Amino acid sequence: MLKKQFFIGLILFGLLLNACDSGPKLKPFDASSVILAFGDSLTHGNGAPAGQSYPDVLAALLGREVIKAGVPGETTAGGLKRLPQVLDAHRPTLVILCEGGNDFLRRQDGAQTAANLRAMIELIRSRGIELVLVGVPKLGFGLSVPEFYPQLAKEYGLPYEGEILVDLLGDNGMKSDAIHPNPNGYRRMAEAVRDVIAKAQK
Repeated sequence: MLKKQFFIGLILFGLLLNACDSGPKLKPFDASSVILAFGDSLTHGNGAPAGQSYPDVLAALLGREVIKAGVPGETTAGGLKRLPQVLDAHRPTLVILCEGGNDFLRRQDGAQTAANLRAMIELIRSRGIELVLVGVPKLGFGLSVPEFYPQLAKEYGLPYEGEILVDLLGDNGMKSDAIHPNPNGYRRMAEAVRDVIAKAQK
């Protein structure tokens, strides 16, 4: 009887561990892993000196190259057009997607922004490439990330960081201007993305 209860306890413990560890997963990096940071000025590093963008800092934190593919001023429509050639050029194993802020600044239709992000996610995933999504806040009476970011992350089972840019852009000490972090802010952003990757690789 005790033996039976012991084995039942082990099974329940295993189920509990699986339930607690059911978040999206990423494969551990190996020598062939290629990381691509794709986005707009937040990825390019506007507001920080050369070498202090979040992809540059992330590369140092991870101990491996992070290709920086950020174009200032780019909308999600522009990103969707640019993405195929960037994927062809670098053949990444992991993409960090952070885009949408310029759509919000230009008051573009939110449904179209979501559709463009969805198309980018599907293109990346169709090539067998893993993906981390970063939510971008919309400026208004307060800072908030539109619901379609976490919804897309949940739908596609993506590791997701949806808080760091809200925190940074709400803190004058972490900003270089109204919409860009300063070097300290980009370091915080890199650490947040590193933590999401590390959690998903456990």
